[in-house]
Formats: sequence, structure tokens, C-alpha cells
Amino acid sequence: MRILVTGASGFVGSLLIPRLHEQGHTLTALARDPARVRHALQPGDQRMRGEQAAHAIEVVRGDVLTGEGLPAALADVEVAYYLIHSMERSVQSSGRPVPFADRDALAAHNFAQAAARAGLRRIVYLGGLLPRAQDAAGGAGRTPGNGDRASRERAGAPLSRHLASRAHVERTLLAAVADSLALRASIVIGARSRSFRLLVHLIERLPVLTLPAWHALRTQPIDARDVVQMLAACATARPPRRSLDVGGPDVLSYGQMLETIAELMLVNRPALPLGVKLTGITARLAAAIAGEDPELVLALMEGLEGDLLPAEHHAAQLLGVRLHSFESAVEHSLAEWVQSEPLAAR
Repeated sequence: MRILVTGASGFVGSLLIPRLHEQGHTLTALARDPARVRHALQPGDQRMRGEQAAHAIEVVRGDVLTGEGLPAALADVEVAYYLIHSMERSVQSSGRPVPFADRDALAAHNFAQAAARAGLRRIVYLGGLLPRAQDAAGGAGRTPGNGDRASRERAGAPLSRHLASRAHVERTLLAAVADSLALRASIVIGARSRSFRLLVHLIERLPVLTLPAWHALRTQPIDARDVVQMLAACATARPPRRSLDVGGPDVLSYGQMLETIAELMLVNRPALPLGVKLTGITARLAAAIAGEDPELVLALMEGLEGDLLPAEHHAAQLLGVRLHSFESAVEHSLAEWVQSEPLAAR
């Protein structure tokens, strides 16, 4: 089938394209800078698969924020992957900062409207795992009568800006095209994952890991290889729900994740747990230490108010995916990392 991939030069998109190409699909990518797509398809041990896909894929220049190029990119497409998300601030020509949630909402609206006009069969979206008490779709996309824990526990604190934005984009896309699917994941472990890279850089550069109170919160990080396999399966899958929570097999606290990554990097990093969050200060310090965008780190840490665990554990089985352990995911990611850049801690 003909498939469109947006966010093709990003971390997940650049891994998904070679897999879809191997499955025999005809591929189109939407990109503001087509050259970035070709470059992104050739890192590390994905080089051969990526080069083959780069020669086979059609790249259409376009921008979801303006709507430029969307009709051409969506022409004759059956399934589109929406892998666009940003948490940094951008600045308009007027000099006024634009919140990332506003950009996400505009981009999703433009794409949803164009997809509906083009007669797409399905949009596949990779969103964020939500607190169980905050099933942000409000039950949208769930078949009547299949109430689960997430839909029964929707009282609670407001979602963070980051998770609320992900949920809004999901609602927008699923409402536009009836047979669409959304996967919701927390931390995706991969060499180009910005969340994973943040953790690795903190371990590299801090002799002692000072851990705010959220270090005890739990989630289920998932291997990028498993996410890509699930996304590829979504082109044709017929799951019983339109939104699926996905996670790896291991339930870990953020402190345990840091400890395991440090062990696999062969470095000793004593931990100093703190009893306070100090999210604003902690996020800006972490961004400065890791060399990351402070707005991105702040948005991520604002979401650390409780456990982020899948409401159910059947997504991998439904999509025919055998999950990798957290240790396997980290080992694979670190091996890919050192093929393109050194790890300073080693």
C-alpha cells in the first residue's frame, strides 16, 4: 500500500521507514528539508537498510504548520504515520515565543483536515502514555461497554502541558479519520531518543546522581525496536481499541533506570535521593548539564507527578511483537551510540 510518513527525519520515523520498505510498501515522506530525511536514514547499523529505503522513498517538501505540501504528500495515500511533536519554543518573525502546545494543535488540525479531504483510510499516531486517572481521550475511540481502569479513574490532577498536548493531538487525529490508531508510550529507549540521551548525559557528567522526589515514580520504558515493529503492524492491524498503551516488560522507577544505565555504561555513580521535586530548578540544571533545551526538559519533568504505567498489557500480543527487556534495550542503544559518537564516561 502507499504510506506517508511524517517526522521522517526524526528518531522514530527514520527507523520506521526501512521496516515499511522491507514490507513492500510504497513510501512517501513529508519534510520541510528533504535532505534531512536522506541523512537520517543512514546512521549506525541501520545504514544498509536506510540507504535502500532512501533511494526508494519519495520525499515531498511541506510543512504541517502552514499546510504547504499536504495535498501533494497525501495524494493516493492509504495510511499516514503522524510522528511530529516538539516541546521547544519557537519564535515568530514578530519575536513572540509560541508555546509548543499551540504549534502541536495547529499542526495536528492542518494534517487532520487534509487527511480527511484526501480520503485516508487510517492515521497512525505515536503519542504519550497518560496517567491512568487521566485517560485524556475521555473514552474516545473505545468501543461501548469495554470500560477499563483508565476510563473508570478519570478524576485527578490536570495533565502536564506535554501530556495534555499529546492527548489533544490524539483526539484531533482520531476524530478526523474513522479507522485511525494511536499508540501511547512513555520513554522510548534508542540511541537518538532525546529522553534516553538526557539520562545518559546526566550519568556521564554527574559524579553523584542527585535524584529529586520523582526518582521513585515508576514507568515501563520500551525498546525503540519494539515501538517500530508495533507501528509497522498498525498499517494493517485490527485491534479492539483505537488507543493502545504500550510499554516494555519491566516496571522500573526512574532511579532504577538511571542505576541500570550506569551499570551498563560501566561507570560508578552513587545516588543521593532528595525528598523534594523542585521541578523548575531541577529541569534547568539538568538541561545545562546535559546540553539540552531547557524547555524540553522542563516539559518532560512537569509530567512526573505519578506513575506512568500502561492501563493494560496486551498491546504487544495484539500486534504480534515480542518485547525486549530494558537491559537489552539499553545495551543495543549504547552500542548504536558509540558507532557515531563516543560515550564520554567510557
